[in-house]
Amino acid sequence: MSQDTPDKAAGSPEPDETTVAGTPEPEEATAAAAADSPAEPAAPVAVEPEPELEADDADEDVVVEDLDAYVVPAGTVVVTGPSLVARLGAEAFGTFALVLVGVGIALYSSFSGVGGTLAVALGFGIAVLAGIIAVGHVSGGHFNPAVTLGAAIGGRTAWRDVLPYWLAQLVGGILAAAILFITIPAKLPALLDTSGSATAKSFFSGVSNGYGAHSPLSKLSSGQVEFSLVIALLVEIVVTAVFVGVILGATDRRSANKQAPFAIGLSLAVLILVALPVTNASLNPARSSATAIFSESWALSQLWLFWVAPLVGAALAGLVYRAFASEPAEDNLLEEDDAYVTTDDVLVVTER
Repeated sequence: MSQDTPDKAAGSPEPDETTVAGTPEPEEATAAAAADSPAEPAAPVAVEPEPELEADDADEDVVVEDLDAYVVPAGTVVVTGPSLVARLGAEAFGTFALVLVGVGIALYSSFSGVGGTLAVALGFGIAVLAGIIAVGHVSGGHFNPAVTLGAAIGGRTAWRDVLPYWLAQLVGGILAAAILFITIPAKLPALLDTSGSATAKSFFSGVSNGYGAHSPLSKLSSGQVEFSLVIALLVEIVVTAVFVGVILGATDRRSANKQAPFAIGLSLAVLILVALPVTNASLNPARSSATAIFSESWALSQLWLFWVAPLVGAALAGLVYRAFASEPAEDNLLEEDDAYVTTDDVLVVTER
């Protein structure tokens, strides 16, 4: 028999919803279900590619991916050196002055009353001193292929600059020798040599470098005494090695660089005095090449010695300097860098 449910009393409150113990709340149940279910992979996010750098028409061969770009912030100290063109111009000028002064004094010293060999030696030395003071801060003040080679071996000059420096030095020396050659008066060689065979080339040959029958001592002794090939080679190697060694030491960062031009100029003068009777004192392949071009054929045939000997001497000096100098800096002798502070951010793009 069924029983009727009694009616609720009017105005009685509705009973609160009860939760069975152990039954999770709806939010907890949802979290538990999400933890038990395997995680679905996240939807891929579309990333827009960064815009590629566009190469200029002149640089079509450069691949954009091979470029690195970075920003130099404002206030950064940037150090820059003279351009290659400026350095080559300085080397040509310095070598031009060296040959013009030294060879010019030697060319007319026999009757100009300036003192003979001492005047020639001082002329070369003072010309180097003046050239270094004038443009040494631009190119380093080499003015000599042997100095450039010795500095490169000693770690003081970049190897990429060796050949350009040599070309600039040759051009400067040849221009100076050409000017001296064309200034020789037409009648002067005949006045000094009454044999009738004197020419401007034979007169100019007196300032060229030579050995054996063409050494100055042989000419002064009328061929009775001369310096052989071996002696000439030895003397040129030794005096050039000493000269380049003085340059490397005087321009070292641990030395008083302000005195370097005087040390270099004076050392060149006294070393020329040593080598003058033997070979007419080269110590400089550019100087020897410049005078040989406008001299008689024997000067060109003996020119090889005045390249080999100075370069060997310079190489020895560079090796000795590198062996005893602690971490030589590639500062290119007396060349000075320019430093400035950036006022704005600068974007720099370089190849990898």
